[in-house]
Amino acid sequence: MAGGATHSPRYEEFSRYVSEHGPALLRMARSLTGSHADAEDLLQAALVKTFLAWDRIADARARDGYVRRAMVNTQISEWRRSRLDVYPTDEIPEQRVDDPTWRSDLADVVGRAMDRLPERQRTTVRLRFYDDLTEAQIAARLGVTLGTVKSTLSRAADKLRRDADLVIERTGRG
Repeated sequence: MAGGATHSPRYEEFSRYVSEHGPALLRMARSLTGSHADAEDLLQAALVKTFLAWDRIADARARDGYVRRAMVNTQISEWRRSRLDVYPTDEIPEQRVDDPTWRSDLADVVGRAMDRLPERQRTTVRLRFYDDLTEAQIAARLGVTLGTVKSTLSRAADKLRRDADLVIERTGRG
């Protein structure tokens, strides 16, 4: 802020929240949009809405849900707007040269490998690496011991590595 003024406690608290939760929220936005640039825009729009409502979100545990809901609602609105921009025509437009698929080959392989994990392993991996929860937070959320979380993550990582090795062998990449 200009003139050396300090930020309000509200601003500081919000900034801390964004620093701590931003990577996980950006991954969710990426899954909604399929594009890193669009994900950044979506997350920024959701964070603006969240900041404006920050004082009304009394329970700190509800903040992630608020931001996620704001992202989903914003993305749904964007999908609706984009559908309104499409008009029937007698002319077929030129095809894009770049690959229009929103999932890369790697993301597809990882998604299929995750789907092959047993439910507990899949849930634990998602909480750790997609939601950025600590092992202790995962243990508390799932009602298991810290050791159970660590061993579950280890078994899941081993299975994912074996799956990746098989893909590399089949494709001849590596």
